[in-house]
Amino acid sequence: MQTPLGLTLMGLAIIIITVTILIQGRTTPLVPMTIVPVVGALIAGFGFGEIGDFFEEGLGSVMNVVAMFIFAIIFFGILQDVGLFNPVIRALITATRGNVVAVTVGTAAIGIVAHLDGSGSTTFLLTIPALLPLYTALHISRYVLVTIVALAASVMNMVPWGGPLGRAGSVVNQETHQIWMHLLPIQGVCVVMVLAIAAALGVWQKRRIAKLRAAGQLEGEEAVDVNAIANDFIRKQKQEQEDKGFRNRTGRVVTILNVAVILLVLVALLSGLLPPAPAFLLAATVALLINFDSQSEQTDALRRHAPNALSMAGIILAAAMFLGVLNGAGMLEAIAQQLIAILPASVGPYLHVIIGLLGVPLDLMTSTDAYYFSILPIVQETVANFGVSGMGAASALIIGNVIGTFVSPFSPALWLALGLARADMGKYLKIAFPLAWAFSLAIVLVAFAFGMLA
Repeated sequence: MQTPLGLTLMGLAIIIITVTILIQGRTTPLVPMTIVPVVGALIAGFGFGEIGDFFEEGLGSVMNVVAMFIFAIIFFGILQDVGLFNPVIRALITATRGNVVAVTVGTAAIGIVAHLDGSGSTTFLLTIPALLPLYTALHISRYVLVTIVALAASVMNMVPWGGPLGRAGSVVNQETHQIWMHLLPIQGVCVVMVLAIAAALGVWQKRRIAKLRAAGQLEGEEAVDVNAIANDFIRKQKQEQEDKGFRNRTGRVVTILNVAVILLVLVALLSGLLPPAPAFLLAATVALLINFDSQSEQTDALRRHAPNALSMAGIILAAAMFLGVLNGAGMLEAIAQQLIAILPASVGPYLHVIIGLLGVPLDLMTSTDAYYFSILPIVQETVANFGVSGMGAASALIIGNVIGTFVSPFSPALWLALGLARADMGKYLKIAFPLAWAFSLAIVLVAFAFGMLA
């Protein structure tokens, strides 16, 4: 089973079985992402000692991400607790005036701004709980909400501190800010396209709602009091604080200090002064000191957000087993080589473009790490023989893949988003996957036409 063909078949089996179980949603992601690769490795002839080595290798690649997730979720959770974003969210909700198209376009704008820190979990934590009541009141599908936020966040994942550029830069030996500057024009195009897609989804939902009303399937008046929804949002936030029984410091000085901490974190990340994990550790620590008076209140704040933080950390640690086995056993490399081998020789100079066009389904099959660390090196080496630069190869794969960031079931943040929206993975993929892939195809072709992939 440890021949190239055997490793390819076993790797594909592990990926397909894991994705199938995840889409069915019958168990926590920890189970298939741990058990399936271990069983596959044993069948392929690897021993427990080797599997342990695979896990340690995978663990080394995700530990910084785990730490970042834990402290970033705690940090932004504390800021949500104290209501720092409530006035902004209230203003955005009232600005839509209950217009369905304005709501969907506004959602895209909110998602773009919210994902400036590059953390999908934080983006979904900030946007979905605030907007879901508005979507419910207007009878807009919750799957449209998750899809729009996911697409907006995916576009903003092209920032230098985002995961895709970090992975690609390490492969092609380029600084992430250099890749970002190269991709900045296409990122601008993507922002415009996200707003256009959001408007189109709004028109679709408006027509769907009108049909349901005409058929008598919806009750209540067509007009929605957005001020009441916004005020209800604020009321619920205050009630949640009371129910949790905690007191925080209030006042303009505390608000200014909280905003200052956010800005300092962004500066630290943008400048490279600190890696994300220690930056968010420091931010979370300072936020506890600023907002809570006593040790018990600080401990309670940590306890409130520990479940979300540890849930995400657990999934990422399970991904260490999944990726560790597939990488360490050579399965991902074998899969990539087989994919390239079946392509005609005449497509060699355009191999990076072709793989970019397949970026979204490949991410669904192989995970983001597998895509960048296994496929990109082989593609880069192949197209270099035809005069294509490492920047061009990396750009093609990033542009083609990044839109699918929050479509893949391997994204822990996506599971958080679906949980917050009380949505189902299978139904979400039926809407988001074809839309994300079509989006990806369009921007890869635009980038190719403008010579960005040479």
